[in-house]
This record gives sequence, structure tokens and C-alpha cells, in this order.
Amino acid sequence: MRNVPLVLSLSFRSWPDLYGNQIPFRESFRVLSLSPPGRRRPLPKRLVLSPVAGNPPHSIHRPSTFTLISLCYPESVMPSKHDLLKNPIRHIDIRQHNVVALVDAMQSMAYSSRDLARAASIYERMLRDQDCGVILCLAGSLVSAGLKQIFVDLIRNNMVDALVSTGANIVDQDFFEALGFQHYIADDLYKSGTQDGVLRELMIDRIYDTLIDEEELRLCDETTEKVADSLPPRPHSSREFIRAMGAWLEANGKTPEKGGVDSIVLSAYQKDVPIFCPAFSDCSAGFGLVAHQHKRQDKPKVSIDSAKDFYELTQLKIANPTTGLLMIGGGVPKNFAQDIVVAADILGNEAPMHKYAIQITVADVRDGALSSSTLKEASSWGKVDTTFEQMVYSEATLALPLVAGYAWHKKAYAGRRERRWSRILYPVTV
Repeated sequence: MRNVPLVLSLSFRSWPDLYGNQIPFRESFRVLSLSPPGRRRPLPKRLVLSPVAGNPPHSIHRPSTFTLISLCYPESVMPSKHDLLKNPIRHIDIRQHNVVALVDAMQSMAYSSRDLARAASIYERMLRDQDCGVILCLAGSLVSAGLKQIFVDLIRNNMVDALVSTGANIVDQDFFEALGFQHYIADDLYKSGTQDGVLRELMIDRIYDTLIDEEELRLCDETTEKVADSLPPRPHSSREFIRAMGAWLEANGKTPEKGGVDSIVLSAYQKDVPIFCPAFSDCSAGFGLVAHQHKRQDKPKVSIDSAKDFYELTQLKIANPTTGLLMIGGGVPKNFAQDIVVAADILGNEAPMHKYAIQITVADVRDGALSSSTLKEASSWGKVDTTFEQMVYSEATLALPLVAGYAWHKKAYAGRRERRWSRILYPVTV
């Protein structure tokens, strides 16, 4: 943005420059070198000011003894939403990048590179095990970060059989993009967090270095309300609701064949891959459900039954005892997927621990939190076997393309049968 002279209205006793000299009282100064991004911003720590009286410019630090009356920018320099939402996030396509040689070379390195190479080999082994059902767990803002196409490819090519996810990945991000919206790159200024007031005025939401149009998110909320309105007024599992979202996309032409984009929700619907969001109301769907229930007051209404989620996923473990986990992040999805081993036992079925398990995380084990608990620790709870388990301490956008790309280019999916687990759950009632 161009430099624009601004007028500050200040009240202070004295203002020291860099050399300790006191600038006499002035009520009005003109800023010579400041590029304002918004209407109202706090003073930076260093400005170049010139007294209106015509004295030479002073390079000064912000004092502790002044009161800022106002700092207003001309309307013409306020950025528009269009100015900030210009560069969309591009989803990485693992099919275009053969990483096999790179990952194989990492086997002879050390630290996280060797851990990652072992994780990639475990995922390949998991897929080649014809008895193994693969559960993908997603936590953190992964779709908005450019990983959506990886998850779609895993679903389309029978490389996962069920998903357990946070609601944000499935609704606010994936379903949101399926409706035709996008996530955008924030430049360094807006990534810094100093301009969040400007973003708030423009109705733009920020996820670290990624921007989202809040007005488009509201349309996503409204669409989930429409989905809720279309369902029988009773408790549903999140899987049932998300399946209805996939049906809505197909019925409304939000498909690649009709000029739309592919999505996790659509591909899972078409491939009968169940998606569970144990904390489903903690996302855009929650706003839609709140509106749905408010509109109905005391009349019968749709609600989400998290116990039914747990029961349904446990039924999959009972039906397919050999299972593997590919966990991106931790949180509720991680624990939910691990706990089905114990739940099956409570229901009188001696289901084995998860045979394979991989977790990609940056969480620190020393805080005792669930997200950071190791897979070896999970074995003490009877959830995960330790023969084929691997923790990868890495940010997901770095590690997942390598792990998934390795299995893809080694064609570990070839010959792997479709399980279509959603069909197992059609008759399940609680």
C-alpha cells in the first residue's frame, strides 16, 4: 500500500528522540513514513514525525507518557476484502510428486527423517495387509492448509476405510470448499496478528497464515441448517448427518462432473466411507443445528448423538478386528479411534489392539495431554500394539505428503478391496 501522510492528535508532557532530546509539546504531527493498512491502529514503536510548525523531522520512539486521542486513516487506504482474498490456497497433489527415492534415502538418516521413513513403510504395510481396515484421524486445520486433495485421493483409492475428524476439517473447511468457496494466503503483515482488527472489520477470519471469508462461512452454516431441516427429527450420529451432507452435494450439482470440486464429504459419500466427528457441534454444523433447533422450539428436532457415534465405530472394529490408525494431530479423534478397542471388549468381543498406528504431531509428551501421549503409552491401556507403531514429530503439511505420497507411488493400494463400511452401519440403531 502507498505511504499516506496522516495527522495524529496527541497529548503528552514530553517526547524524547533517539538522542534523549525532549521534543517540545506539539498537538499535531505529520507522519512521513507509515503505510497504514486500516482505519485505526496502535502506534508503532518507531515513527518518523515532522512537527507541523516546520521543524526538522525527528526519528523517535513511542514514549510512555502520552495519551493517544486518535489515529485515523483516510477511507481510501482501508483495504477491501478483495484486496486481501486474492491468492487462494492450492492443495498439494501427491500424484504429481514421486517421493519414494527421497523417503527411502531418509531411512539412513537420523532423528525425525528416519522416524518419518519408518512411518511411511508402516503405512505401506498397513495397506498391503488385506485384513486391515484403515482409520484416518484428522485434528488441526488441515484442509485449509492445502492437504484436502491428499485425503480425497486416499478415499478414492481405497487407502482409508473410515475417518474420525474434528468438525472444522469436515464442515468449515472441506464442505465449505465443496460449496465453491476457498481459503486464501495471508501475507506477512496479516499473518503477524497485528492487523486482526482490520480483518474483523472486513469480516475475514484468520487461521495463522490463512484467511477465510466470514460471510461465506455464514452461507456454509445456513447450508448445514438446510441439511438438518431435511432429516427426520430424531437423534442422529455425526456419520448419518455427514452422509446427508454428501447426498446434498450430489443432489445440488456440487461435484466435479457438474463443474464443482471434489471433496472429502462427497468422495466419502460416494465410496461409502463413514466419517465421524465426535465433537460435531464444535464447527459450522453446530451453528446450523442451533438455528434448526431454535426454529423448532418444542417441536421434534434433529440432534447429534455422540454415544451413537462411539457405538457405530465400535461396530466397525467388531466387524473388522484387524485395524490400523493413521493419525494426523491428536485430540478427540485420536482418543475416539483408540478407545473402540476397549469399547468392543466391554460389549463382550475380544477385539485385538490396533495392529498398526502412526501419529504425526508437534505436541510435547511432557505436558501429559492426550494429543502428545505416545503410542507406546496407548499400549498400556490395551489400545495399540507396539510392533508397528511410529510417532513422527513434525508439522503435518511437511510430513503427510511424504508418508501418503510414498504409499501412493509404491502402489500399496493396488489390489486393496473396497470395504464400504457405511453399509455395515445402515441398520444400526440405538
